[in-house]
Amino acid sequence: NGCGTVSMDAVIIGGPPYFTPNQDGYHDTWQVIAIETVPDANIYIFDRYGKLLKQIDAQGIGWDGTYNGNPMPSSDYWYLVELSDGRSFKGHFALKR
Repeated sequence: NGCGTVSMDAVIIGGPPYFTPNQDGYHDTWQVIAIETVPDANIYIFDRYGKLLKQIDAQGIGWDGTYNGNPMPSSDYWYLVELSDGRSFKGHFALKR
């Protein structure tokens, strides 16, 4: 019908809604899902007041729920993912103890 085909690369960014860092082998760290496809992404974790708690590596295991070696309390936390092309994504998750 004279229609052409258009293709685009898409990046889907998201994260688990919670994690439970209790060393039981399940959900012990929090990491953005499918971020290994964007290895140069910067990922930041913030508390509810906007304090930067951790910058995590896109190719690493993620955040273990600590700040300066001390466990953070059960609460909601926020993340920011910045891509090298200037796009950014925000979201939040819960840490459950």
